[in-house]
Amino acid sequence: MRRIRYQVACSLDGFIAGPEEDEFDWITPEPSFDFEALHAQFDTLLMGRRTYEIVHSMGESFPGKQVIVASRSLRQEDHPDVEVVSEELEARVRELRAQDGRDIWLYGGGDLLSQLLAWNLVDTVEPAIIPILLGSGVPLLASHGVRRRLAFIRHRVYPSGMVLLEYEVQKSADGNS
Repeated sequence: MRRIRYQVACSLDGFIAGPEEDEFDWITPEPSFDFEALHAQFDTLLMGRRTYEIVHSMGESFPGKQVIVASRSLRQEDHPDVEVVSEELEARVRELRAQDGRDIWLYGGGDLLSQLLAWNLVDTVEPAIIPILLGSGVPLLASHGVRRRLAFIRHRVYPSGMVLLEYEVQKSADGNS
């Protein structure tokens, strides 16, 4: 079974975007981080509408990757290069996990993370902690009352001060928080 991994850049105080709309200029490049190796671990990206709109507006593309966008407002015919899932998201994600392939990258989105955690569908949380305090912004996890214990797997410290953490998500017995 494929794993769903939430791999995201995050400020030390827990924000994945700054206080200004879609602000991420604080994410400094780490020259020694191997982005090609990271991307090679995934063949599918799962993101929410807001994250998709940001990367789409920047002209970002993910050649060779299947991109799934969870959205109730986007129309599939307006976005032919991605799969828009507006209904039955839990069933679609479970189907993706059961397929053969590489891991699935939960690509940004604290709201989507919260929902998938509630369904016991997130296997790892892997924040790349950027050495900055933002004070406010978009939180790593939306405040929907989901609580999960995490088991530490590993960490790596980079010359810039970025720290990549990896935790396994402990599943709840009933699928609820």
